[in-house]
Amino acid sequence: MPFEVIHPEIQRGKIKFAIFDFDGTISLIREGWQQIMVPMMVDILMHTPDHESQPQVENVVRTYVANTTGKQTIYQMIRLAEEVEKRGGQPKDPLTYKEQYHELLMDHITHRLAGLRQGLLSPETMTVVGSLETLQQMNNAGIKCFLASGTDEKYVLDEAELLGITPYFEKIYGAQDDYKNFSKRMVIQKIIHQNHLQGPELVAFGDGYVEIEDTKAVGGIAVGLATNEADRQGGIDEWKRDRLIASGADLIMADFKPFPQVWQYLMEED
Repeated sequence: MPFEVIHPEIQRGKIKFAIFDFDGTISLIREGWQQIMVPMMVDILMHTPDHESQPQVENVVRTYVANTTGKQTIYQMIRLAEEVEKRGGQPKDPLTYKEQYHELLMDHITHRLAGLRQGLLSPETMTVVGSLETLQQMNNAGIKCFLASGTDEKYVLDEAELLGITPYFEKIYGAQDDYKNFSKRMVIQKIIHQNHLQGPELVAFGDGYVEIEDTKAVGGIAVGLATNEADRQGGIDEWKRDRLIASGADLIMADFKPFPQVWQYLMEED
């Protein structure tokens, strides 16, 4: 089977609404962001008075970055400030760390953004395999789709436009400066409340634990994308797979290539 069923007992055949994560689920524009964030944080922590060895610091950073993936970037920077303080350092404002990280990330992805703007790169090369066809199929099926990202909303709106996916979504949600009043859980609860949904009428697609856990918390169906972002050939990222299953994912797929079969399975009446 081209996809993996983890929880065959889910209630199928009722989906009306869908939520998609953005980075790593649809978009590959920011592929490699962990390789920017982790070294930046390690370098900052290695300059504190009471730091451990570099391998120990790297392990600490990789763990908390993994545990906050899918949340707004500011939460990772809040954690960084706490770790600086723990090691006897004087932390900067988390927003300052966020700006520093974003400048480094922009250096890493600016050629991708420019390539899309100038038509030198096609959206297909900067998206997870099959994702564009999936959005088209869901729209054709009358499913209302929403995009929810932990990346700042202004960047999500711009990058979604560059990838040509904006028309597929009823609304696009991204991180806000007032970060306490935005989360994927809030988005999910808002969609369920406004549309009077029962749990199995909502499906979420994501490659991070946040959207999986938040969807399962309201009784929805969660499809985990264990996408190997650096290699678009369809291989499973085993580390992602394990985390997605631990978070409660009902189905696992490497990318959207098997989506027609997945959709047939999800829409079969029990």
